[in-house]
Amino acid sequence: MTVVHIRNVDIVTLDAAGTIVPGGTVVVRDGQIAYVGPGHPDMSLAPDQAADEVVDGRGRALLPGFFNGHCHSPMTFERGWAEDLPFDRWLNEKMWVAESALTPDDVEWGARLAACEMIRGGIVGFNDHYFHMDRVAAVARESGMRAALAWCVFGIGAQSEVGPGFEGTLEWIAALNEHGESQGRIRAVLGPHSPYVCPPEFLRRVAEVAHERGLGVHLHVAESEEQVAQSLARHGRRPVQHVDALGLLDAPGGCVVAHGLALDADDTAVLATRGVHVAHCPITYMKLAMPFPPLAARLDAGVRVCLGTDGPASNSDLDMFAVMRQTVLMEKYQTRDPARLAGDMPLRMATRNGAAALGFLRSGSIEVGAAADLILVNLDAPHMRPRHDLVANLVHAAKAADVTDVMVDGRWLMRGRTLCTLDEERILYEAERRALDMVRRGQHQLRTYRS
Repeated sequence: MTVVHIRNVDIVTLDAAGTIVPGGTVVVRDGQIAYVGPGHPDMSLAPDQAADEVVDGRGRALLPGFFNGHCHSPMTFERGWAEDLPFDRWLNEKMWVAESALTPDDVEWGARLAACEMIRGGIVGFNDHYFHMDRVAAVARESGMRAALAWCVFGIGAQSEVGPGFEGTLEWIAALNEHGESQGRIRAVLGPHSPYVCPPEFLRRVAEVAHERGLGVHLHVAESEEQVAQSLARHGRRPVQHVDALGLLDAPGGCVVAHGLALDADDTAVLATRGVHVAHCPITYMKLAMPFPPLAARLDAGVRVCLGTDGPASNSDLDMFAVMRQTVLMEKYQTRDPARLAGDMPLRMATRNGAAALGFLRSGSIEVGAAADLILVNLDAPHMRPRHDLVANLVHAAKAADVTDVMVDGRWLMRGRTLCTLDEERILYEAERRALDMVRRGQHQLRTYRS
């Protein structure tokens, strides 16, 4: 059992009261937080908290690490390869062509590159929806990060699947969740792509399995008004109500809906009632010129909103500071209300809400008994001065590069900007070489998106 003291640090707890402890101490013992408060704990009263390692946090803020609520981490391989295109052409002409050449090794190295980037930016957990997720699970174990992993399936024929198909993914899920492969940091959930690709009978089967096995579901829903019109024409229901009728939204392991950009009041009420987590990825929407409404109606109705980067093929990076800031600025601008998303609410969306969406309910705050998933942020950079309001600086001024140290489950993943668990130099070399080769090999369109 290792005990770490982080002392003389400004602690942003994100507890229920929004407590901030200037110049305080956090004690980490056996992967969880054992003390939070001013000064140093009284060692005579707590001999099991004697420090094996002492970290001087002067000039740093300590806060919970970020949880990326929706991403496609191996799509680092397509970063910058499909630029300046509308969504349908981006998907049909670029993404689904490149993926025709995708190999398990490509997925693994793309995920390793993503893990380097995410750790450097203070992301401690990610909600991934892609292919060959056995390889992404291996990367999560290697990196030390937390992850909720959905192996994307389409249900439209073996020729369109990337991997073993639905039944094969169920075997992988069972191995990960039921047979001790997860190490407590990795969860596997069901990953149907979307109601605009997956047939209703397939989605119904997914829902049945979710309820039989107590699994979660992660899928894309209602990304455009065109998809709404398509759903009404095909199924007589809007996308949210279509997947709800099929039993997906009340999956016992939780449901994460990516995007949800085209919602009416009834859709919003359904999402709130079912306790669905909606992952908001504003940088992708802006880059692909996808209209999206303010979050106000969803938040006011009680919908659980978390933040995500989406994939690096559309967002271009995996920077949760950028996502958080863009979310706040767009919300204020769209509502014409500068008081929207005030105070530490954006930080909560990027930490606590994301942790809940991934199913890590002990993460996302700095409290005794919480998981020690923590980041240190440099406050001595010029853009972080003066310190009128620490939370405001973290939301509106901090950058991914300001993160100096990252801890997950009491283990350091980065110390002093040096990665501790991944061979970054080799990853950079392999990822560059393999990504260029993959897009050269892509020859045909695996499937077709029609709005």
